[in-house]
Amino acid sequence: MSWMLPLPVVIPLLGAAVNVALDHVTPRWLHTTIALVAVTTGLCFSIIVLVHSMSGETLHWFGGWTPRSGVAIGVGFAVDPLGAGFAVLACALTLAALLYSIPYIEAATRNYDALVIVLCGACCGFALSGDLFNMFVWLELAGVCGYALTGFDIRRMSALQGAVNFAVVNTVGGYFVLIGIALVYARTGALNLAQIGRTLSGQHPSGLLIVAMTLIVCGFLCKAAIVPFHFWLGDAYAVAPAPVCLIFAGIVTDIGLFGVGRVWFTVFDAPFGSHQRFVGDALLWLGIVTALVGGAMALVQQHLKRLLAFSVICHIGIMLVGLGLLSSKGVAGAAMMLLAHGVTTGGLFLAAGLLGVREPVRWTAGLWFCGAIALIGPPYVGVYMGHALIDDAAVELGRHWVQPLIWLAGALAGAAMLRAGAQVFLGLADDYDHGIEEGRDGPVPYLATITTVLVALGTAVSVVPGLAQRVVRGADRFRDRAGYANRVLHGIPMKESAHLPVVLQPTSTESLIYGSAALVFAVALAAFAVRRPDAARTRVFEPVLWPLRQLQTGVIGDYVMWVVVGTAVLGGVWAITLR
Repeated sequence: MSWMLPLPVVIPLLGAAVNVALDHVTPRWLHTTIALVAVTTGLCFSIIVLVHSMSGETLHWFGGWTPRSGVAIGVGFAVDPLGAGFAVLACALTLAALLYSIPYIEAATRNYDALVIVLCGACCGFALSGDLFNMFVWLELAGVCGYALTGFDIRRMSALQGAVNFAVVNTVGGYFVLIGIALVYARTGALNLAQIGRTLSGQHPSGLLIVAMTLIVCGFLCKAAIVPFHFWLGDAYAVAPAPVCLIFAGIVTDIGLFGVGRVWFTVFDAPFGSHQRFVGDALLWLGIVTALVGGAMALVQQHLKRLLAFSVICHIGIMLVGLGLLSSKGVAGAAMMLLAHGVTTGGLFLAAGLLGVREPVRWTAGLWFCGAIALIGPPYVGVYMGHALIDDAAVELGRHWVQPLIWLAGALAGAAMLRAGAQVFLGLADDYDHGIEEGRDGPVPYLATITTVLVALGTAVSVVPGLAQRVVRGADRFRDRAGYANRVLHGIPMKESAHLPVVLQPTSTESLIYGSAALVFAVALAAFAVRRPDAARTRVFEPVLWPLRQLQTGVIGDYVMWVVVGTAVLGGVWAITLR
């Protein structure tokens, strides 16, 4: 089984290399076929890896450099269910984006396919890696592809500006991660995650480790577009092609949260475990602020793709809340939301892309409204199960106030999407900019079918029997630092777990009430905004949110300043509370 682990990474990278090598030699359809075959094969192997990872940690040491006497001397992949599941999601969404791109992006060069599948392989490598420096390498490789895909339409100055903003902010975040890794290496002499965690176990928290954790975490939060590191995301999503936005919303942005969870539970939980509440509280409040800012800013957008971008920020914030609770249910809730949100939001970006096709699409409005409702999360629809698990985790920790705040944030973003659906897809407003280049030719039923599949799958995530229970078990494994180190460094197999039932996960009465109330509130707010658009904009939304809108300047220097300020503030908080 060990030999199979690198294949979800290697096969897409090989496919990209073949496409580039055969550039201008073979026809365009062959390049597309190679890309589709590479990603499909990677998807199949990642599913096999996921199934095997459910029964134990799956390891692969490159070059046969296995640990000696509990010391990791080589580079390896260490796969748990959440990491393998992220790789499956990355391959699946990339496949959907490639299929959608065939007729949609007629002017796509051969390098487009290569960039997309390299991005897929890099995300898989990040999720499967057991080495801190290699996580950085895969992250930067994914970033480079993302910058190029954002500015793919070089004829538009806005696309180039969005790509530059994306590149500069995320490169600064990447430098932070690299400096943090260097500090960790200086302290431990190791780069393997399990080895670092074992070395730091029991050590007294030091100023160097606080600086290292701050830099690494803030670098990952830049990738995840957490407030105040979020300003680049709206500029990038607004100009990238619709299928590229599918990959960004479902994979690229979420990868930052995965990185934060991975380094905390395998590395920094060791020295800071006795102070974990201060770390969790910081992440929790960053998540709540991000969710509320994203939901509120979505209400004032008159550009459809930018609205979806702020919806992504909102839901990423809710996921960070789950992660910040530092419990298995909280992590599982974040993972469930990541799955439902990534698939559904990807479908909504594709639905927005259908607006640029000349032939009218009759059921696009229905797809949009279904996706919007799925992201609000009424009982057992879309992101509901993720919300419910986060609710349970918050209640168990005595933080009942978390529930209304995150449901309110999701309802605000949902109201913005319902309003946009009525104004754009139902034609109830003429001044809404959907942000899609019009005049494209394409087989509408084909494009709409891909969109329908994604929206349907995202809507149904919460009613998959047994899924929530298995994600909770995967979260237990994700948080088990000692067990992870034993499996990686000593080859000690995990204990056999009890068989999980294949039944629907019950949820609390509070979650049912909050989910239903969020839908009612979102519909009422959207109806008010549609029926009285001028009053909603000038008397409610604009006066309240004017300060937030002023911060979205589009000036890259301002964005970098906020990255520095946010890092300094978070580092200062941890310097005070973790010593």
